[in-house]
Amino acid sequence: MSDSGVASAPVSAFGKDNPFPARVTANRLLSKPGSAKETRHIVVDISGSGLTYTAGDSLGVYPVNRVSEVDEVLGLLQATGDEPVVLPKAAEPCRLRDALTSKLALAGPTSRILTTLLGKATNPAEQARLASLLAPDAKEALASFLSEREYVDVLWEFRSARLTPQEFVDHLRKLVPRLYSIASSPKLYPNEIHLTVAIVRYRTNNRDRVGVCSTFLADRVEVGATPTPVFVSSSHFGPPADTSRDVIMVGPGTGIAPFRAFLQDRVADRATGRNWIFFGDQKRATDFLYEDEWQEYLEDGQLSRLDLAWSRDQAHKIYVQDKMREHAAELWAWIKNGAYFFVCGDAKRMAKDVDAVLHEIVATQGGLEASAAAEYVKALKKEKRYQRDVY
Repeated sequence: MSDSGVASAPVSAFGKDNPFPARVTANRLLSKPGSAKETRHIVVDISGSGLTYTAGDSLGVYPVNRVSEVDEVLGLLQATGDEPVVLPKAAEPCRLRDALTSKLALAGPTSRILTTLLGKATNPAEQARLASLLAPDAKEALASFLSEREYVDVLWEFRSARLTPQEFVDHLRKLVPRLYSIASSPKLYPNEIHLTVAIVRYRTNNRDRVGVCSTFLADRVEVGATPTPVFVSSSHFGPPADTSRDVIMVGPGTGIAPFRAFLQDRVADRATGRNWIFFGDQKRATDFLYEDEWQEYLEDGQLSRLDLAWSRDQAHKIYVQDKMREHAAELWAWIKNGAYFFVCGDAKRMAKDVDAVLHEIVATQGGLEASAAAEYVKALKKEKRYQRDVY
């Protein structure tokens, strides 16, 4: 039985070690023309899988690498792709092309590959360059060099070093699944999972780079056709079981994904607690993800407040934490009255800034010293009233 007293669904045969070959049934652009970003709404059909999920869970997706990149690596190795290679913990060898396509990551070279190349290089200029990068006093230069490159770059730049297929794959890490916050509620979509995906494309070392999984979903999965291996990853993150509680949700950019699920969930449950969303991105005209849905929730009274922060719509940048500070008194009133506070998105900057402003609001609005405010926030975490899904 679950905590709610409802019988739990049977466990699916599919999981991380045995992903379900799902079909993507929709792939539409959320960001509008003129946006500096490419954000997509992806719908994954899980019918017949036995997979279940709850609002707050994530979907794990196993991607494949780009054919063009695999072909270039094979060319630099002077390999056909049919060569057998043995991977760690594998019972049997597999084809080199298969390993490079779906089993190994082609990004993130380490100094170990440079050491191997130094031992194999026959060109004096290449030997000197490798030796200088690997010198004990060249750590910063080495880190900078590696950060700009993928494995295809180092094979190309040090072409006199001939590696066998096995020698090469021994340097590569496993291609791991990517986790995406689920943007739908099973109460509305029991056989579908919706994702809000920022498509990663950039350029380093004069080469076009991509996020392996985001572009797999955007470019390489044929809607309705390509089997897409997926699994559900359960989370500690989720709306309160007590539907009378108020909920504050801070989710800029694709951090809005789980809060779309939360709101769908709470509307389906006829929750009496209020819902307050802080959302932000670069420009309102091009980056207001799910705008029509939020406006409809506002009109229906199912979303009590929607505070928006657009960083590029004015001379000075405005972020979600600025909007929190602007409405500090009301935010404190909600928290003091038992509201839950959720944050989803970038861990390095946004989540840290939001956390700092939350401490500031508790201190100033609650009339507390900094140490007492810190204890108050710590208590919120312990009570599961302050939850974060950050990455």
